[in-house]
Amino acid sequence: MDNGNAITQVFLPLSLAFIMFTVGLELAIEDFKRVAVQPKGFVVGAISQMIFLPLVAFGLLSFWSIEPALAVGVMIIAACPGGVTSNLMTYLARGDTALSVSLTAIISLLTVVTLPLIVSFSIVHFMEAATAPELSIVNTVLGVFAITTVPVIIGMVVKRFAPAFAGKFERIARIIASVLFVVIISGAILAERSNVVDYFRQAGPVTLTLNLIMMALALSIAKMGGLDAPQQTAITLECGLQNGTLAIFVALTLIGSKTMMVPGAIYSLLMFPTAIAYLFIVIRRRSGQKLAN
Repeated sequence: MDNGNAITQVFLPLSLAFIMFTVGLELAIEDFKRVAVQPKGFVVGAISQMIFLPLVAFGLLSFWSIEPALAVGVMIIAACPGGVTSNLMTYLARGDTALSVSLTAIISLLTVVTLPLIVSFSIVHFMEAATAPELSIVNTVLGVFAITTVPVIIGMVVKRFAPAFAGKFERIARIIASVLFVVIISGAILAERSNVVDYFRQAGPVTLTLNLIMMALALSIAKMGGLDAPQQTAITLECGLQNGTLAIFVALTLIGSKTMMVPGAIYSLLMFPTAIAYLFIVIRRRSGQKLAN
């Protein structure tokens, strides 16, 4: 096995599995009950992320001049759920962390079905038959299930039956997951370093536009839905911080396209400045309200 295959077939899947395991460590059955008892925040967040995010991405790509494989890559990141980073950012912003974790975990479970369908449609729509890669929906469903759903469930089982260990390991696991995320994104950029400037020129503006539109749209929908400020924060960050590791895994490991992984990597770089800016706005606004009171 050469280094390239070792990364795509071993390191990347194992890293993603560990990242999803850390999500499971933060999740309990009570979170699902909470969603059932107080579904409004979850429904608003899920609709924003699972319906509006892919639709906005598709709308932008309908008139944006971009290489077909990169367009598919943008749709892949748009079809992905939020990641561990959205949970951390929500916590730092004093948002509804339980809602954020619930959205990340439950949508991760649902994307086992929705992501392969969106990606399959995108390949057919944006690429010519001669250049389009073959994508087995069944294999993709199984691959996404094995690498996202199973680790989340294992994490929940560990939290349920070994709560003391889960509590101690959770913080360390989050740090490890963050390091793995940075390594994967950096590796994805370096793998295409010869084309990265051209790809960034093409995919950078559209991914940044997608990020900004979705954060603004999610915040607006949450406000119109009458959700409180912590819930608004959780939903806004959940729709702005996608699981770039999963996008890279789908593009590189399941489809075998280095080009398609680039938008996921670029989006993952650009989403941090916008999320941090939003974080500072939320903190500053809260501080102003305290002073006013």
